This record gives sequence, structure tokens and C-alpha cells, in this order.
Amino acid sequence: MTLGPRILKTGISVTVALYICYFLQLEQAAFAGVAAIFAVQPSIYRTWKYFLDQLITNTLGAAVALFAIHFIGNDPIIIGLVMIMVILVCLQLKMESNIALTLVTVLAVMSATGTEDWMFAINRFLIILIGISSAFLVNLTIFPPKYKKNYLENSEKVFQNMSLLIRTAISDELTEKSYKEEFDRLTKDINKLEELFNLFNEERSKMAKLNPLDTREIVVFKQMLRCLQQGEEVLEIIEEHYFQIKKNNEINVFFDQHLEALTKQHEYLLLKYQGKVKTNEGHLRKDILEDSGTFLEDVLNIEAEDRRDKQRLITIGSSIFEYSFHLQRLNRLIEQYLKIK
Repeated sequence: MTLGPRILKTGISVTVALYICYFLQLEQAAFAGVAAIFAVQPSIYRTWKYFLDQLITNTLGAAVALFAIHFIGNDPIIIGLVMIMVILVCLQLKMESNIALTLVTVLAVMSATGTEDWMFAINRFLIILIGISSAFLVNLTIFPPKYKKNYLENSEKVFQNMSLLIRTAISDELTEKSYKEEFDRLTKDINKLEELFNLFNEERSKMAKLNPLDTREIVVFKQMLRCLQQGEEVLEIIEEHYFQIKKNNEINVFFDQHLEALTKQHEYLLLKYQGKVKTNEGHLRKDILEDSGTFLEDVLNIEAEDRRDKQRLITIGSSIFEYSFHLQRLNRLIEQYLKIK
């Protein structure tokens, strides 16, 4: 496990919240620390949105709790009923992610005893707001997310793993245990990359005025993700169909060589985008799709012993053709972006 920015920001947020409470001589500062832990978010936009949503739901929760204390009381049954009511309101407002911290606020307010309670309850509500505000400010100013750098680094990491699996998929060189471990890691990493892209894209659309991002670059990043997803799909289809086919070594070499060529072209495209290779050296075939079209025609011409084997070969060939289609589109988008850039 690595010590990431979000972990550090959580610790700093809690520290800042506690110090503010100590400075203001507010009791029960631990509630500020709890609020800060909940409030740290993975992006600037989500930090801002979470802050506003928590402000709404926590104010509402505190108001309901104060009303209940004044007019009904604060015995355990009433606290439970108030919490149920607050949960229902949060669900109605479609703010499910705020429920946990809002309930902490309700509990903090309603656990006041005696009642000069109003000031005590309001004091606890302010402590919660200090925790949320501390997390918001820390998340905004310390280790701001570097979406582009993180996305490219993670894309490279995912590709390296996928490349290993594709290059050994037909030859079946990896042990079953190793292949499963690597494939599970690939699936997990692609899901994380998709989440990162969604954060990136969300930031572009919601925070465009404060943090302008190039829309053309977002399109390139989306296609990078799509190529990796299609590569994963190729692996799934090979695993499901290829080893059930009666085939000879010539067919193995035929598929293996084409997959090797596609992974090389995929790698070249990633390097091309980053400006790490010369674009006029001919390392990339000018028409990836045409090569795979010829490949698919050759697949159709393979003689199979039975109909099911033929269907399996066509399914595999089609998925590989789809992979090459997305690589071709990525190449075109990269060239367009680099020309404008």
C-alpha cells in the first residue's frame, strides 16, 4: 500500500480541524475530526459539491435535532426516530452520500443533556462545520489533483499489463494461476482508470471557468480508455473461445503474430501522444484497420473441422478487428490533437 495524497490530506484535515477547535476552545473537538474524515473527496469539484451538500443536510439535521430537543426531548427512542426522519429527507433530496455525517451531526446535537442545551447543541453543530470546512480547504490547496499526469501514468501501467497478457494469450505461456492474477489486476486497474477519467471529465464540465481543460485532449483520453477496454475484451473472448477450437500450429502463429503487431502499434500510439518518438519513421502502419480487415478475411478463409469452431474463430477475429478499429481511431485523434496543439 502506498501513502497517497488523499491519505495525507485526510490526516492534515483532521489536524487542522482539531487545532481550530482547540484555538476557539470548543469542546468535543473529536466531532470535527470525524467530519473532516468524511469530507475529504477525490476531486476539486466533488469537494465543493460535497461541502455545499453537507452544509444543506447538516443544517437541516441540526435544525430537526434542535426542534426535537425543545419540543419532544432527547431520549434514545426520539433520537432514533429523528435519525430515521433525517435519512428519509436525505434520500428524498438525493443526497445519500451525506447521510453518515448528517447522522453524526444529529447525534452530536441531540446528545446534549440538561438544557441550556441550545448553546451546547449549536456549539456541536459548529464543530461539525469546522471539520467539513477544514477538509474543503485542505483538499483545495494541498496536493491538488494532477489529472493528466495521473491518467497517463495509469494508462501506461494498464497497457504494460495488458500487453503481456495479449502477447502470451495464444501461446498460453503463463501458468493458469499467474494469468488469472494478472487478468484480475488488469480488470481492477481498468476500472480505476475509468473512475479517474470520469473525475477528469467531470472536472472539465463542472469547473471549466476555474480550471479550464482542453476538450480535444479529453476525447483522446477517452479513446485511450476505450482501446484498453477493447484489449481486455479480446483477452476475455480468447479465453472463452480459442482453446476450445481444434487447431494447428499454423493457426496459432497466425493469431499470435497479428496480436503482437497490434500491441506494438498500441504502444507506439501512447509514445506518439507523449512526443517520445519520431512520427515520420514509419513505425506505425498507415492503416491499422486495413491490416486487420485483411486479417479478418483470412480468418474467414480458415478451414475448420466443424461449424462451432468456425463460429468461435469468427468471434475472436471480430473482437481483434474491433480492437484495431479503436487503435485506428486513437491514431487519428492523436494526429488531430498534435496538429492543433
